[in-house]
Amino acid sequence: MAFVAFLQLGHAKQATQQAIEAKINSQVDAQLAQMPLAQKIAYLRDFMYKDAKLPTIGFAEALHGVVGTVLYGPAKQIATTSFGQVIGMGETWDPELIQRAGRVTGYEARYITQSKKYNRTMLALWAPNADLARDPRWGRTEESYGEDPFLAGTMSAAYVRGIQGDNPRYWLAASLVKHFLANSNETARGGSSSNFGERLFYEYYSVPFRMAFADGGSRSFMASYNAWNGVPMTVNPILKTVVRDQWHVDGIVSTDAGAIENLVSLHKYAATMEDAYVACVKAGVNQLLPVKMDPTDYIAMAVKDGKLTEADLDAAIRGKIRTTIRLGLLDPPASVPYSQIGREGEPEPWTLPAQKELARRVVEESVVLLKNEDAFLPLNKNKVKNIAVIGPDADKVQTGGLYDGVLSYAVTPLDGIRQHAGSDAHVTFSPDNSNGVAVEAAKKADVAIVVVGNKPFCGDKEMFGQFSENASSKPCSDPGWGREGRDRESLDLTEESLVKSVYAANPHTVLVLVSGFPFAVNWSQEHVPTILHIAHASQEQGNGLAEVLFGEYNPAGRVTQTWPTSLSQLPPMMDYDITHGRTYMYFTGKPLYAFGHGLSYTTFSYSNLKTVLPGTSTDGTILVTLEVKNSGQLAGDEVVQIYVSHKSSQVLRPILELKAFRRISLAAGATRTVQFNIPVQSLAYWDETSHAFRVETDNLQIGAGSASDDIRLRSTVTVVSASSREGVK
Repeated sequence: MAFVAFLQLGHAKQATQQAIEAKINSQVDAQLAQMPLAQKIAYLRDFMYKDAKLPTIGFAEALHGVVGTVLYGPAKQIATTSFGQVIGMGETWDPELIQRAGRVTGYEARYITQSKKYNRTMLALWAPNADLARDPRWGRTEESYGEDPFLAGTMSAAYVRGIQGDNPRYWLAASLVKHFLANSNETARGGSSSNFGERLFYEYYSVPFRMAFADGGSRSFMASYNAWNGVPMTVNPILKTVVRDQWHVDGIVSTDAGAIENLVSLHKYAATMEDAYVACVKAGVNQLLPVKMDPTDYIAMAVKDGKLTEADLDAAIRGKIRTTIRLGLLDPPASVPYSQIGREGEPEPWTLPAQKELARRVVEESVVLLKNEDAFLPLNKNKVKNIAVIGPDADKVQTGGLYDGVLSYAVTPLDGIRQHAGSDAHVTFSPDNSNGVAVEAAKKADVAIVVVGNKPFCGDKEMFGQFSENASSKPCSDPGWGREGRDRESLDLTEESLVKSVYAANPHTVLVLVSGFPFAVNWSQEHVPTILHIAHASQEQGNGLAEVLFGEYNPAGRVTQTWPTSLSQLPPMMDYDITHGRTYMYFTGKPLYAFGHGLSYTTFSYSNLKTVLPGTSTDGTILVTLEVKNSGQLAGDEVVQIYVSHKSSQVLRPILELKAFRRISLAAGATRTVQFNIPVQSLAYWDETSHAFRVETDNLQIGAGSASDDIRLRSTVTVVSASSREGVK
């Protein structure tokens, strides 16, 4: 699929941008000219290059809010705004909302950096994670926006735009996208190889990264631990030939922590550590993140041995200097629009009502109503007076490890239910069914709400304890749990046994699944009247959930992955060829929940679908319009999804491809005309013979619906390729 030019600007704006880029390049040249060799070597270190004598950029994790600490630095963390794990942010299907969250994240990073209260520098943010959740067993599924490249790319680009701001010269903070590329297995990631062909590289795995760069504006990224087709990503030639030369990404290129050592110990790619460092620098890496060793000695040794030249160092570090300039660190503060952030007297941004309201909004929009038999929800406060809240996840908001940080406050599901149930409601809590307490509570209740899920960062004390005071020592004993460094071995929810016991005592049971992954909750889907999904780690988790339970907010979240019924529906974990039945694009079985699935308390009807392709087919845009009506009794949101099927392609194509979507709000009875523009170039396939995207003559079926398995309307469009038109007399 073809993508827009790197900068989507008119001629006047483009000329201005070119002038800005030219000035930045001149500044880079001037800076390089005055840097001695030792300083250049020091500048290849991680962000604490004390000997480089340039302003320190600093870094922080920021997948769903900036984590207020520095690796290898003080253990004490700053409590900042947390929007909840990325899987939940993706389930909003609302890129504008995610851009606002990114803006808060970038602002808080700048505030911490410039406030005199904190001795921290964190202007390069390791976010977003543009990796695709191709398999629900992946231990870091919670960090991904989903399995679809267009959805993940759209959300990634939105988050980047928020982090970096909209000034044409200066960035609020720098977005460093991770982990390039095809990093979606954990257990053996340090030495594994993700194997697939050129077509899947361009059509699937690289798409969210390209969109984060092209549409979002990120200029930096982190190479992943794994190899692609046997060549480790930290030294893969495509870092230069594709990412730099084709996509014009000219900022920071970082290794992951310890990836350099892996070149010797696991990949067996380099014979010595010196050779490993040489290979990284020659591949374009300018941010070296070893775990235990200082890279400057090896770089100096390589220069002395003639394996690296000063020109090699200059070529590598240009991107880091550009990033420093774009952050305004080499210019007078008066010329930098963000220089006043963190000034004395400014309140800490994470304490402001606006940040809390935005965090709650993200939670509200992320809640997915998976099942709602006979309109069991929303709960009627006038009728439901005795509520049993049950489960180990009901009275906590779970965080941990590197990516969640410390919450400035936390509203648990139990807190939220108590606050929203009404003053005359009686709410009891049982964390488990020890001595039958949960069952007894359920028997006496009008409704039982069971809150269960996975434990994020289980058993991470050994892996992350040196970095995070939140690291948990509880072992990762459940095969259905996963985290960084550990893939899941099961899709089963162990705590579904608690759901069964509660349901037997009281059939008026709500299952709230708080998780970073899909679970095969087949029994609950068959028996329990209502199932909700929500992600971990938001400070407003309980409020957002309770508002949905009691009808104060009408849910419209959608799952961003195919939820299988069992492991038997999945190809082998290390099979990266998605055409073998992976993701909704090639999956032929019947899932538990299809990609894009999510219910509402109201109903929506679709009508009057029209598809028009004016002008030339190859360079044209398909105009798609339809009418959506809220045909129910309550106001609510609908996520309109547009899918394309290729009916006469000469090559293997996905069964369905998401090509557009929009979350819209409609009052009860209201109708809205929704319009989408789908560039024909986005329908191209990668031709492995010509090594280019190709638009072919094809009959397309355009489907509009509420989920990938709920297409309401269909229309056909014929695309005629340029080569076909030339053959017509």
